[in-house]
Amino acid sequence: MSATTTRLGAASRHVAPEAGRARRRRFANLAATVLCAVATAILLAALVSILVTLVSRGLGGLHLSTFTRMTSPPGSGGGLLNPIVGSIIQTVLAVLVGAPVGLLAGVFLAEFGTGSWVADVVRFVSDMLLSAPSILVGLFVYLILVGPVGHFSGFAGAMSLAILVIPIVVRTTEDMLRLVPTSMREAAAALGAPRWKVVMLICVRAARKGIATGILLAVARVSGETAPLLFTSLGNLSWSVNLNAPMSSLPVTIYQYAGSAYDDWVQLAWTAALLITAGVLIINIIARLGLGGRDST
Repeated sequence: MSATTTRLGAASRHVAPEAGRARRRRFANLAATVLCAVATAILLAALVSILVTLVSRGLGGLHLSTFTRMTSPPGSGGGLLNPIVGSIIQTVLAVLVGAPVGLLAGVFLAEFGTGSWVADVVRFVSDMLLSAPSILVGLFVYLILVGPVGHFSGFAGAMSLAILVIPIVVRTTEDMLRLVPTSMREAAAALGAPRWKVVMLICVRAARKGIATGILLAVARVSGETAPLLFTSLGNLSWSVNLNAPMSSLPVTIYQYAGSAYDDWVQLAWTAALLITAGVLIINIIARLGLGGRDST
């Protein structure tokens, strides 16, 4: 009897700590779940607040004249035609220049530069550009493209945005390519495919959704940049699609109009902000829907 009692006592003493640890784990799990839910709620509340504010203040200035009239003096019923066109031109040119450079650099880092000092230098420079203030990029482009020629230009503005596009695409491309299974590379190589075909036709194709997401992130960032354009394209109250002359843009127009003492200019600033937000959202939705139906085979 005494031996049995001893064993039962030992078992109960062993079960008690296990039960305590289980309770602590359940409490920690509950606490982490609650904290995650609170953080998500705060994030969603902030996002909804921003969107509601943009829609409520910007929707009132959304008229046909907004898209058909150019910016004009206060009280004359101007629109945003030239800033819209200027932003599209500069953003598209920036992506056309920056995305291929970033894509090729990312492919080199992930597939060809493993262990080389050149890849380490490229990765370091890319990370520095990724964290650099955009105003420094604008000042740099001003010194090399605006100062020597003596005037602002839409081309200089597009190049400053292209520099901001490159590091985002580089980092996303490298990360997405590293997620492609090694077995896919080995299978293609076993069939006799050369290295460049394995990379471009297998790896890049498998990672295309992530790469496209990186390009969209770059578009989302540069479409709202103001500081680089103040140093490069400056802005233009008149109609101009000449890349060798000052060119208007929505971010610069928002900067100029938001602090104005004129109600119609402030209204146009809110409308311009709404247009930028809606444009980025539409691009993301179209790209995701378009890419979602074409899985690699």
